[in-house]
Amino acid sequence: MSDEEKRNTPKGGTYEVSTRSVSEGEINASGHPDKLTRHYGLLSISATALSIDAAWVALGGSLVVASANGGPPGIIYEFLASCFYYAFINASIAELSSSIPSSGGVYHWASVTPGPRYGRAMGFFTGSLNFFGWLIGVTSITTITSSAAVEMYAIFHPALVVQPWHLFVTFLIIFWSCCIFVVFCNRYMPLVQNLGLFLIVAGGLVTIIVVVSMRPEHASHAFVWSKWTNTTGWYVSNGVAFLTGILNGAYAIGTPDAVTHMAEEMPYPRRDLPKAIAMQLTLGTLTGFVYAVAILYGVTDFDAILNAGAAFPLATFYLQATGSKAATVALLLIVVLILVVCAIGGFITSGRTLWTLARDNATPFSGFLSQASERLSCPVQATVVVGKRSFFRIEVGAIRLGSASAFNDLVGSFVILTTASYLLAILPHLLTRRRNVPIGPFWMGKWGYVVNGFAVLFIVVTDIFYCFPYFMPTTVSGMNYNSVILVGLVALTAFWWFVHGARNYPGPHLPHLEEAGKRVLDTK
Repeated sequence: MSDEEKRNTPKGGTYEVSTRSVSEGEINASGHPDKLTRHYGLLSISATALSIDAAWVALGGSLVVASANGGPPGIIYEFLASCFYYAFINASIAELSSSIPSSGGVYHWASVTPGPRYGRAMGFFTGSLNFFGWLIGVTSITTITSSAAVEMYAIFHPALVVQPWHLFVTFLIIFWSCCIFVVFCNRYMPLVQNLGLFLIVAGGLVTIIVVVSMRPEHASHAFVWSKWTNTTGWYVSNGVAFLTGILNGAYAIGTPDAVTHMAEEMPYPRRDLPKAIAMQLTLGTLTGFVYAVAILYGVTDFDAILNAGAAFPLATFYLQATGSKAATVALLLIVVLILVVCAIGGFITSGRTLWTLARDNATPFSGFLSQASERLSCPVQATVVVGKRSFFRIEVGAIRLGSASAFNDLVGSFVILTTASYLLAILPHLLTRRRNVPIGPFWMGKWGYVVNGFAVLFIVVTDIFYCFPYFMPTTVSGMNYNSVILVGLVALTAFWWFVHGARNYPGPHLPHLEEAGKRVLDTK
């Protein structure tokens, strides 16, 4: 390696991921010239990982998914179970991000881990599933935000009957505000995400203190820890209710790949991405667990929560725990602020994902979507298209906003599609004996077989149960459509593969991996 190349190789390794020439600029790990500013340091990328995850907020906002699957003990233990199995997924994702730091994330890894024979097709399908997962993720987060905002108004106007159009209009305002902010304010993103981290930590502490201190009497230990309440209809086996209820925890903690799509906006991604992914899981587990215990001890009437008839029962939790409308609105305001930051991060992730697919000619209108504004440091076209697609999804189903089953489908689809994309990257890595990727600063060695194996097992088992009906006996309106969504998107991707991909999609540019299996041990 020349002296010039050494000076432009990121800290943390001798494996060459960056070269510079006068004509080409910096070539990143995905084989493309840099278009975006590298302004995320370790603190800001960790803050971004935690803000997009927003574990305790997402857990509270999606409590409707788990409230019937065991009651308070179900909420707590199902969350901890999801954190346990995501530990194996996070470690697998962290290892791959350390080896190949690319904004494509699992799309690029799935193109490499199977080897050159199957990598092109595998990456194509993986990228599609991952993108649609994050597209739905942005929609679901904004849905929770709009529900919380409307509920803040409704608390002081008890005569108001919340209609779907109330939620829809609020959704539009929040949704497009976040999209516009991402396009024009990228230079402020590290600051915004740091603010999000502050709100998560400080807001979480304030919430816990308020709900614990304002209630003179609290729920019993048995109610919180052992009184199982299964109203799903899965009475034959509480195990089925438990496994389907894990979905709530998975939604709260399941964003390990979020910041990997910002690898090309970091100076030292191979070193810092695994740390950010570890921070996301660790702090998310801690804050989510403490938060869940705190609000559950404040419950006085769990039946009222189960029968709330809306996709946002958190307001009922807060009102019971505090006994104060003003305190409830203040706590909901914390939730809204954090979720706005989370939605901004979700737009960044999904926009970058679509952009990386387009620059490798994997999408329709790839010439248009592959453009990025270097002045704004943002793939503007891809980000706006993300907004339009998510908007179309909500507009078509606007009448179902506020429906618990519709919200369950959003939550389930996000988890199933993202974990399915992880599976398509991790399983080939395991089957090829982990030899097709270079060794990065974070490498699990022989333990990687165990970790990857458990990650694959947990993804397969949980995704199957996430497709089970939410309630038995089921109805057309209350049916779980996640399996239909998954099969439909796979069929749509297969159609695009035969129409376009098989002949015109070259696969990602990975010049540093031309010799399959070549590894350079990082000295850090």
